[in-house]
Amino acid sequence: VQLQASGGGLVQAGGSLRLSCAASGRAFGSYDMGWFRQAPGKEREFVAGISASGRNTYYVDSVKGRFTISRDNAKNTVYLQMNSLKPEDTAVYYCARRPWGVAGWGVAATYDYWGQGTQVTVSS
Repeated sequence: VQLQASGGGLVQAGGSLRLSCAASGRAFGSYDMGWFRQAPGKEREFVAGISASGRNTYYVDSVKGRFTISRDNAKNTVYLQMNSLKPEDTAVYYCARRPWGVAGWGVAATYDYWGQGTQVTVSS
C-alpha cells in the first residue's frame, strides 16, 4: 500500500488549498482515512478523519467549519479542502490509513500506512 499526498503550497491567510491523497492497493473503501499535520518543533496532530463509507467525519476543534474531509472510493482518493487558512495551519500534512472501526481517531498508532507528507505554508 502506498499513499501519495499532494496539493500543498504557499497561500496567503484567508486563502484555500485542497489536498489529495491517492492510495494504491485494493480495498481502499474498507479503510478509514485521516489527515494529520506536524509543525516545526511540535508533535504530529490529528486534523480530520473519515470513515470507510464516507458517512462519518471527525475534526479537531481548531479546523471545524474551515476544513472538510471527503473521499472518492472509486478513485482511491481522500481529500482535505482547507478554507480560511491561518498562519497557524502551517505544517507538513500527512494522510494515513487505519482499519475500519478501530477506536481512537486521533491516535497516530492506530494508523498503519502513512503518506510522505505535503507542505502547507500560510503567510500572514
